[in-house]
Amino acid sequence: MTTLLFGISVSALLSTASLLVVLFRVSPLTAPGYAIPAFFVSLFLAASSVMTLAFYALWRFVPLHSWDLGQILGISVRQGVFTGLATAILLLFHILGLLTWWIAAMIYGVFVLVELALNS
Repeated sequence: MTTLLFGISVSALLSTASLLVVLFRVSPLTAPGYAIPAFFVSLFLAASSVMTLAFYALWRFVPLHSWDLGQILGISVRQGVFTGLATAILLLFHILGLLTWWIAAMIYGVFVLVELALNS
């Protein structure tokens, strides 16, 4: 269990570093074919891994359920992936000029409802 948590922590560190490298060193004006997909992939990975750790800490230290550590980590990974996917979709809508506050609420609302359906 601790090796999986260590791997997720290293993944969070490396994916956040790659997101910063893409943001500061890659120009979308000179190479848009490489910069835009690299940005979205690194954003998804960084948001997923960081939110997985955040959800793990939340479910570990706020004992609302009687889950074991493996189940807590599995649920946290699923919730982190959903949050990362919703964040990437949200930023894609913003880049395309389609984002309003209620569309953002609906995007996150869909993923919350999917998580509630999977949790039952």
